[in-house]
Amino acid sequence: MKNNLRHPEKVKKPFNPLKKKPEWIRSKIVDSQVFFKTKQVVNQNNLVTVCQEANCPNITECWSKKHATFMIMGDTCTRACAFCDVKTGKPNALDIFEPAKISNAVKRLNLKHVVITSVDRDDLEDGGSEHFYKVVTATREKNPNTSIEVLTPDFLRKGDSYKKILKADLDVFNHNIETVPRLYTVVRPGARYFASLDLLKNAKQENKKVFTKSGIMVGLGENKEEIIQVMDDLRYAEVDFITIGQYLQPSPKHHPLDRYYHPDEFKELESIAKTKGFLLVSSSPLTRSSYHADEDFKRLQDARNKKFECHQPQ
Repeated sequence: MKNNLRHPEKVKKPFNPLKKKPEWIRSKIVDSQVFFKTKQVVNQNNLVTVCQEANCPNITECWSKKHATFMIMGDTCTRACAFCDVKTGKPNALDIFEPAKISNAVKRLNLKHVVITSVDRDDLEDGGSEHFYKVVTATREKNPNTSIEVLTPDFLRKGDSYKKILKADLDVFNHNIETVPRLYTVVRPGARYFASLDLLKNAKQENKKVFTKSGIMVGLGENKEEIIQVMDDLRYAEVDFITIGQYLQPSPKHHPLDRYYHPDEFKELESIAKTKGFLLVSSSPLTRSSYHADEDFKRLQDARNKKFECHQPQ
């Protein structure tokens, strides 16, 4: 079975049949020529994207708009999260030319906004924060007008290494909380819920100018009250932007899908999140951390400016 090779740690996991997708789970190609141009730039530069590695349902739409999320530090993760389709195993050494490759690709694609993420690298002393810093710095130098968003791992047990990334000239610091605390031991066993919350809170305290962002998947077995609690926890951590999307089970060996949420339920969750005080909320079946990230960044800026205007002395 192919998935056994990609995910050796899941070989002995129970077989969970895939549920048929509802009609509202559909991706689309907007411009096929641009899609293939994006694919060509990625392939020619020998880059890794989370769009491909995580089997994102929005890849056709995003790539046909020249939106790509670059995944640095290789395609092999040291974690074994039950929901994720990224390959697990022993990673290769870091590519010292990767900062130049990413910055060149951003230039060739003429990106207004770029998202840079990574696999977890628990094998590295700093979790890869220095490499993140180099990639962001090189990208900024070559693309001064491009806004930069990072989607980082949790740097668990790596001390203050995350601070190195925040010294780079970035615009958005994103770390996904992924699910409710009750499900962490089965869905995200290598992580710790409150460690992720602390990372987000500390990132905001370290760099007040940067927008902070986090995301949660639904359909893993959580309930509404638990989702609302996560919203409150993220606001306590001063997170500016929350994304809420549908979990899509990658294979029968991944965590079982509990159910598909109806679009109306996503609208309800969006309404609830807005009352919590987030600057921005994105909630829909196909919402992912990087989905519409460029448009969302502009909306974040507008929301912050509007908030400041409202608090100006009369």
